[in-house]
Amino acid sequence: MINYIRYFLYGVLALLFLALWNAWQLSHTPAPTAQSISAPQSSAILPTSASTPISVSSPIPLGNQTISMPGKIIHVKTNVLNVDINLSGGDVVEADLWKYPESIHSARPIALLANDDQLFYIAQSGLLSSTGSAEALQYTASKETYSLAEGQDQLDVVLQAKTKSGLIVEKHYLFKPNQYAIDISMQVKNASGRLWTGSFFTQFLRKDTGTGQAKMFRVNSFLGAAVSSAENPYQKFPLNKIGENPISQDISNGWLALVQHYFVGVWIPVRDVAQHYYSSETPEGVVTMGIASPMTAVAPSQSTQFHSTLYVGPKIASVLSQVAPHLELTVDYGHLWVIAIVIFKMLSFIHRFVGNWGWSIILVTIAIRLLFYKLAETSYRSMAAMRKLQPKIAQLKEQLGNDKQAMSKAMMELYKREKVNPLGGCLPILVQIPVFIALYWVLLESVELRQAPFIFWIQDLSAKDPYYVLPILMGISMYVQQKLSPAPPDPTQAKMMMFLPIMFTALFMNFPAGLVLYWLVNNLLSIAQQVYITRKFDRGDYRKSTQSKKAEWMVNANRKR
Repeated sequence: MINYIRYFLYGVLALLFLALWNAWQLSHTPAPTAQSISAPQSSAILPTSASTPISVSSPIPLGNQTISMPGKIIHVKTNVLNVDINLSGGDVVEADLWKYPESIHSARPIALLANDDQLFYIAQSGLLSSTGSAEALQYTASKETYSLAEGQDQLDVVLQAKTKSGLIVEKHYLFKPNQYAIDISMQVKNASGRLWTGSFFTQFLRKDTGTGQAKMFRVNSFLGAAVSSAENPYQKFPLNKIGENPISQDISNGWLALVQHYFVGVWIPVRDVAQHYYSSETPEGVVTMGIASPMTAVAPSQSTQFHSTLYVGPKIASVLSQVAPHLELTVDYGHLWVIAIVIFKMLSFIHRFVGNWGWSIILVTIAIRLLFYKLAETSYRSMAAMRKLQPKIAQLKEQLGNDKQAMSKAMMELYKREKVNPLGGCLPILVQIPVFIALYWVLLESVELRQAPFIFWIQDLSAKDPYYVLPILMGISMYVQQKLSPAPPDPTQAKMMMFLPIMFTALFMNFPAGLVLYWLVNNLLSIAQQVYITRKFDRGDYRKSTQSKKAEWMVNANRKR
């Protein structure tokens, strides 16, 4: 009975590894090439906005759909961003992250926003008229390339446009060194001679390629929208469900994010003003997620100003928390986030001193083993006691034969008589499962560990071991652990246990090297601890210690009398 419980736990662990492996494969499979999209045939419907003066709940007629029209491109470079802006509409059509190469084999920076054969994902901002249609804005710029020079505090890129309806618009993109947040403002002057009523919108347009969503086990990195509000700091909307469950909320002091693996795009509107959050999907699969401000009335010869912040960069919790409240929640560690955050903070603290994430994982593993030393000691003492009972269990089997009910009863009586806890050996497995899952999420979600090298052939701890050395060593360590554990009395069960190291080795071959490193080091420490405790048990050290403590207790009790 007891052995079956252990096998059940191993089976659960194996299924868990299989699920995580499947999700990891889906998260790290290269995206299929999407059809080139210079501009969608029809973009997403603009939001239901508001009527004058400040209401955001009163609907207005839906207007023309905004599209990214071909136009002249200007280029903006900072020490962390390379941004392309289309003068037709002022859309941000590309954002490259200089500090994050596509792979360890390529120095080319990853494109978070892009409009090419691989991805259609852009950030738009503009004006809505009172009818709900977008104002056509064809901007001009003073030059084609802008660069934030070293030592320069900020770079203000100014675009100018005049609409057919008589609006004079000046759009500012404010860049700062070492920052992925871009402050965007629009100054609108009404030169039409009549009242203009409209609002300001910001939105993302994206064509989903189908990556980031697991079909069997949905435990891989999230791809979709996230909305923050006072009532719900972090509400998620899977990208492939936007069409079925569109967003339509009026929110103050929030933000709208498009979350993906390691990186995030975020629109952060002004605070203390109710904004309308919306989403939709076209038949062509173009998803729109955006924010519309309340309607504003501008009298002739008068001006108004709109403002928002666009963040396009890595999901670094310490950075995101300073950009907007609760934005750090986009670093989503799953249901075991409490354990995951502790593990990540431990890793980060150690990394400050050792400068290597691999050694950080090893030292954190040692720290975890020390933390649970007493628990493991109890378990290994129980296993050592079980090993000593093997001859008596063999005798019982000889006496009772195939009578399983009588055998089970006799074994339970034996355990009770010898004061042995047969479930004690299961505790290390149970303790490791939540830590393992939490570390999996840390490796999956923490951009700090993306492409982090260890030593020798391990140049990316977030990817699999290219030569499978770590998984093979892990399998060997698991085999040694089994040899140190009490053998199952049933030969069939013994064969099943012998097969487990092979199965786990196969599963771990495609796991991230950092995760395999943790499991290998944990196994080696377990083996060392088990050998040490078993030898102490065989020498009778624990019995002597117990007798000594009992005698000391009796002496103290007599003194008190």
